[in-house]
Amino acid sequence: MTRWRWRSLIFLIYVLIGIYVAWVYHYITPGILRDIAEALLAVFLWFLVLLGVDLHIGK
Repeated sequence: MTRWRWRSLIFLIYVLIGIYVAWVYHYITPGILRDIAEALLAVFLWFLVLLGVDLHIGK
């Protein structure tokens, strides 16, 4: 592997461990994940929002 691949792999592992720790200590909750998913849907499917489509998840 090249050097940048090792750095990318180490960074990915670091981020995954951080996400796990944040989940265990309740900094990340299902409600936050739902809000993030709704926001991402609205950003990538903005034209549907303008047409009146409701992109809220589970509400």
